[in-house]
Amino acid sequence: VQLQASGGGLVQAGGSLRLSCAASGGTAMQAHMGWFRQAPGKEREFVAAIKWNRITTYYASSVQDRFIISRDSAKNSVHLQMNSLKPEDTAVYYCATSGADVATTPGGVNAWGKGTLVTVSS
Repeated sequence: VQLQASGGGLVQAGGSLRLSCAASGGTAMQAHMGWFRQAPGKEREFVAAIKWNRITTYYASSVQDRFIISRDSAKNSVHLQMNSLKPEDTAVYYCATSGADVATTPGGVNAWGKGTLVTVSS
């Protein structure tokens, strides 16, 4: 599976950004998809995930009620709508897929996209 993420940028605190990730190849249609992020000097952490059925979603507590993950099966893409952004959301965001189980740790991911930088200024 190949993943191509886009949509990062610079935004002021309280603002919004929408990340997108297009998947192609392999078993992309049946894969669970999600987002992780890595801030400078910190480990990569789970942000959100959505099952292949486009119904079941998972969120880290730090983004619950602010971020919304969605999936477009026709375009085989996943989106992350990020609202009420905070400076602590600043990180490189990575799109990811997983197989049998939804990945909420980096170890469960079977394919990574190149990251896209999100910077939230205070």
